[in-house]
Amino acid sequence: MSEQQLARYTYLGPEGTFTEAALRAFVGTEHVRTDPSTDVVSALDAVRGGRADFAVVPMENSVEGGVNVTLDTLASSPEPLVIVGEVVVPVAFVLAVLPGTTLDQVRRVSTHPHAWAQCRGWVGRELDGAVHVPATSTAAAAALLADRGREAGFDAALCSALSAERYGLEALAEGVADNPHAVTRFVVVSRPGALPEPTGADKTTLMAHLPDNEAGALLDMLEQFAVRGVNLSRIESRPIGDSLGRYSFSMDLEGHVAEERVAAALIGLHRVCPFVRFMGSYPRWDRVAPNVAPGTHDADFVAARAWVERIRTGQV
Repeated sequence: MSEQQLARYTYLGPEGTFTEAALRAFVGTEHVRTDPSTDVVSALDAVRGGRADFAVVPMENSVEGGVNVTLDTLASSPEPLVIVGEVVVPVAFVLAVLPGTTLDQVRRVSTHPHAWAQCRGWVGRELDGAVHVPATSTAAAAALLADRGREAGFDAALCSALSAERYGLEALAEGVADNPHAVTRFVVVSRPGALPEPTGADKTTLMAHLPDNEAGALLDMLEQFAVRGVNLSRIESRPIGDSLGRYSFSMDLEGHVAEERVAAALIGLHRVCPFVRFMGSYPRWDRVAPNVAPGTHDADFVAARAWVERIRTGQV
């Protein structure tokens, strides 16, 4: 296979991030070219601009919730991208320092804001008074500390053990996260094209705006899913950004748009919402199939349509 035939992946870098680990879990290490991006927006722009075929970016954390920059960039760009896969990766942190640094010397700690949220309890107990220095990724903090030393503006980085090892730092403490069961969900994003085939254990991601100043609008939106037996595994509001009080809703639902019940829900959503963006149907990482309620299987929708068609043609 030639270099030109390799799929091109970018990810939230630099090397050693949890996002790189997610990429490797999703695609392995062969037949791909990888190139880290400095931030989520740059990674997604690389796909839009044709400099990469796929981007792997964080979407949701079990402790902190949705990754806002990913949700907002996917939802608001005039050039849509679609999610074609997902990966769930356990996250565990070490306190990485320059060799010779002691715990009492650590007063400023750099890491990604989501990592900080997962470790601030430990930091409060073990590093009383230490402050957070935000970084674009956990590995970026480790790389900067290794490169600039004390001139980096902080004393330690919260990152993966892999990052600490890769950048020649010392793990002063391990297992520093407040929740040992924390995981982060990453998504694989590409330009629009043929959708992944339905597997029976899929997700569909959407973003929808509600009508302005209309009582019961949220209920109308949610009923489109409820009456068709479509479960929402994630829903969160995000400001649209043009004025106060206007919000969009980012949602993951169980099922694939090729399924009758999901397609019917999307039709209903399009009918009651002024703007809906389809952001992909793709296999669930855990391969767990949804519990489809009686009356909402594909065969039930097909039979119901056939019955109505018989009525229309006088075959009552």
